[in-house]
Amino acid sequence: MTGPLRLGVVGLGAISPYYLAAAERLPDWRLTAVCDARAEALEQFPGRAARFSDHRTLLDRARPDALVVAVPNDVHLPLCRDALSAGVPVCVEKPLALTAAEGSLLVDLARRYEVPLMTAFHRRYNDAVRALARRTTGREIRSVRVRYLERIEEHLGGEDWYLDPARCGGGCVADNGPNALDLVRLLLGELAVTGCEIHRDGSGVDRQAVIRLRGRMGTTASVELDWSYPGERKDIEVELAGGEVLHADMLAGHTGFKASLWHEYEAILTEFAGLVRPGAPAGPGAHGGLAALELAEAAYRCARPALDATAAEADR
Repeated sequence: MTGPLRLGVVGLGAISPYYLAAAERLPDWRLTAVCDARAEALEQFPGRAARFSDHRTLLDRARPDALVVAVPNDVHLPLCRDALSAGVPVCVEKPLALTAAEGSLLVDLARRYEVPLMTAFHRRYNDAVRALARRTTGREIRSVRVRYLERIEEHLGGEDWYLDPARCGGGCVADNGPNALDLVRLLLGELAVTGCEIHRDGSGVDRQAVIRLRGRMGTTASVELDWSYPGERKDIEVELAGGEVLHADMLAGHTGFKASLWHEYEAILTEFAGLVRPGAPAGPGAHGGLAALELAEAAYRCARPALDATAAEADR
């Protein structure tokens, strides 16, 4: 397969501009089609790509070489399932699906049809994160701390589904959790959840959480999530066995709101192109979309006894 790959993008919401800009800059891609169920989103799309209101019609008529799925979390499963079943490689926004069971179904489909399936954990492509990962290679890590803090209302981009637990999956643990957990997996490999505290608002949305984890060699880690933080903080702190502490600020050097995302999504589409090209390893991408989803579910299970006790106390 030579020349640019034909790309379809489903979902023209808050995250789509980063994919669209990356596709325009990268010679590997040519944006062929976009899709959104909202007529106003299609009307406002400024590009010349074909426009569709149904992803199945896009797959049938535009015949893309690959598909980006940037829709609300609760529709990841049917959209990715249809694309994989049609033999179309998928790059899907985190989380891979709403539940681990759904994610497992998608991974099984990707393996059955030998189609690449990549979850877009954009923070692992951050330049400061990559520099930190290089500095820790081959060195013994004692602990890792990831902070992922923001005021979610400032990041909605008009998409209220983030604040609907049924559509988002819960709240900060379901949506930001996989990104942060993937960063710990990037540094430590396989993990187990050892503890979790979650604080929810009156609508049932988890607004703050602390997830504690342990790696294979006994290394400890914590992930701190906050959707009520005044401002934004996204960073990683690594303590090495000798006592040295390394730090990566994912927002440093990127002025402007969400400015760090431009280079991260360009790196995502660069890697995705490598998976789509003939000769690339078949099956799911190597970045643990299912593993991060399973860790998020384990965090919810771990926190449930305390949440149930709090609810029972409130009912007395």
